[in-house]
Amino acid sequence: MEGSFFCMFRRALLFLSLHVLMICFMHQGYAYGVEGKIASRSVSVSSLLPSPSCSPSTAKASGRKSTLEVIHRHGPCSQLVQDLSSLNHTKILLQDESRVKWIQSRSSNSSNSLEASAVARLPVESGITIGTANYLVTVGLGTPKKDLTLIFDTGSPLTWIQCKPCVVSCYNQSDPIFNPLKSSSYANVSCASTACSQLTSALGRSQCLESTCLYDIQYGDNSSSIGFFATEKLTISPKEVIDNFTFGCGENNQGLFGKAAGLIGLSDNNISILEQTAAKFGKYFSYCLPSSTSLIGHLTFGNDSGAPSSVSFTPLSTVRQSSQFYGISIVGISVEGNPLSIPSTVFSNGGAIIDSGTVITRLPPTAYSALRTAVGKAMANYTTAPAVSLFDTCYDFSNETIVLIPSITFSFAKGVDIDLHPSGIFYAEKASQVCLAFAANGADSDLVIYGNTQQKTFEVVYDVAGRKLGFSPNGCF
Repeated sequence: MEGSFFCMFRRALLFLSLHVLMICFMHQGYAYGVEGKIASRSVSVSSLLPSPSCSPSTAKASGRKSTLEVIHRHGPCSQLVQDLSSLNHTKILLQDESRVKWIQSRSSNSSNSLEASAVARLPVESGITIGTANYLVTVGLGTPKKDLTLIFDTGSPLTWIQCKPCVVSCYNQSDPIFNPLKSSSYANVSCASTACSQLTSALGRSQCLESTCLYDIQYGDNSSSIGFFATEKLTISPKEVIDNFTFGCGENNQGLFGKAAGLIGLSDNNISILEQTAAKFGKYFSYCLPSSTSLIGHLTFGNDSGAPSSVSFTPLSTVRQSSQFYGISIVGISVEGNPLSIPSTVFSNGGAIIDSGTVITRLPPTAYSALRTAVGKAMANYTTAPAVSLFDTCYDFSNETIVLIPSITFSFAKGVDIDLHPSGIFYAEKASQVCLAFAANGADSDLVIYGNTQQKTFEVVYDVAGRKLGFSPNGCF
């Protein structure tokens, strides 16, 4: 009897120990490995799918005085969208592929160099990437102020808008087209000015109409904007107004800009908004892209008191022949806390950039193959789905409510490890086709591009003056 009692006691103690162990290794939907690293996340399938309705802002930067709301131009929060059912993911991904080819054509060792130049039919020396980025902000321009919705792009130097009288052509936009004759603060830039010289340096060319400076920006998808280089009052917020901001006032515009009024350029260049506001904001900005097209993020200029305190910084590097982009150093990838066996030279061969306008991260084939294999093993119990567009690793979650997603960690120089949000791991058009949100480059020597899908929910901090890039988790949701 006594032996039976001790046997029961030991079984109860074992059960209790296992229960405690499970609690330790499962917390808030995360499964942890033996070294405390996140191995997987329990995620509802519905949270991976786009929502038809706009949700209130989840951004944590609403109290900062120089903050703009960021919305996805194809989502329900965008006034540019007329019919959500018309959202064509295949078209978005095809445009993304065109952008990538054009960016990589700037690198002499890229396998895309000749192909992209032939497709674009534009001189490589123009150095401008395509303008089909997916995220929008609204700024004020002129006196009196007119609100304009613009695409924002870290890979473009020039800010421009469509202007009346549209002498040649203007595409359809949602906002009323800006009329410079009705603004008391508008002025054309002289050909003899330093600003016009900087324009020539940035774009590779400029022209003059009598003594007035003209700009001509051509993008890699044959989109373009041509017009007057001018100065105007730019309103970021009621407390942040930039006088004499130089921009393009376009009267001949065409291309894949949707119904946005133009584009705001955030690259590190003399004519970009970053350089023009350096005295005020210190060449420092950040943004957070939300987890879903139905949520709202933010773009913030400057490092004010409301900035995140827990930021992990990695150095910004210089990418040869791609100076308008922000270079980064990727040193490794882990799946479920386990580093993938990828030679250290794979990521350094072609260099790497971070880009707000590229949707899907492009990896060296060697790295992508290792990632796909590891994720495939972790997802072995789920039903696979056919490949689609850029994606060759897809799953059918139509009969699932909750799925267990393996963690993916990117390691950057100086010991910065970033655990991707689930929305940065899978790209979902519908429950029956949820795909690993990465694609392989043509060769290991191609430029690696860290895209906006993998940046979701992080506040991505650009301290350009300090030459470093930071990541702060949970900047928005």
